[in-house]
Amino acid sequence: MTESEFNRLADEIFGRIERALDHGDLDYDSNGSVMEIEFQDGNKLIVNRHVPNREIWLAAKSGGFHFALHNGVWQSQRDGSELFAKLGELARLGAGVEILF
Repeated sequence: MTESEFNRLADEIFGRIERALDHGDLDYDSNGSVMEIEFQDGNKLIVNRHVPNREIWLAAKSGGFHFALHNGVWQSQRDGSELFAKLGELARLGAGVEILF
C-alpha cells in the first residue's frame, strides 16, 4: 500500500471514530494524526497513524496495540483483535457506555 493510500484509509478511520464519539458524547481531541479520547477519570485512549509501518496504533492503560490491514480488516499484531472491536471494548471499560464504531 502506498503512503497516500494509507493516509486516505487512516482519514476514513479517524472520521468513523469521531462520528461514533460525537454520537456517544465522549470528549476527544484530534489533529488528524493523533486522537486522544479522555474519560471522566482522567484515563485516555490514544489513536494514531504510524505511516512508516502503515499501521494504526492504539494506546490504552492496558497496553498498546498495532493494527495493520489484512484482507480488508485492521487486525492487531498483538492479539488478532479487530480495530473497532478493540476500540469499543476499551471505550466501554473507560466510559462505561457502549460505543459502536
